Amino acid sequence: MRFSILLSLMLALSIVWATDYRPADDFSIQFTTAKAEGNFKGLEGTIRFTPEELENSKFDVWVDAATISTGNKTKDKHARGDKWLDVENHPRISFVSSSFQKTSDGYLVEGTLSIRGVDKQLSIPFSFEDSVFQGTTTVRREDFGIEGPFLFGGLVGDEIAVRLRVPVVTE
Repeated sequence: MRFSILLSLMLALSIVWATDYRPADDFSIQFTTAKAEGNFKGLEGTIRFTPEELENSKFDVWVDAATISTGNKTKDKHARGDKWLDVENHPRISFVSSSFQKTSDGYLVEGTLSIRGVDKQLSIPFSFEDSVFQGTTTVRREDFGIEGPFLFGGLVGDEIAVRLRVPVVTE
């Protein structure tokens, strides 16, 4: 009897452990505004996702804000500066989930996005197929104290479209 209980417990724990992931190196975080676009590197963190048990799922991820790349050194310098990302004082952009739900198109995660030391609730619709998370969302620049709209010699816009593609590997 004790052996079967212990075996059942070990099996249950191994199923939960099998759903812990970390971002693979070939992820992409792309952003687009009215006159600026680019990406980030340096995604790290822990991803726990079990479609059958969404209540046990958790995203706790961050990106190195200084890795912003627009393809233009001057734009990158300004983006890292205190009027936009302020990477000296806020080196990470992070997202921590609070809940998940199944939708007709995939899933929806809600959580806290932190940029420049400002925390805002954000919903991200996403899919998960073949160990790849894909989703899109929109972030309002002014919600995080990012100056504009006249940055980079032109209109940046109030909304930043973010497209995520995050392949994961088992921890």
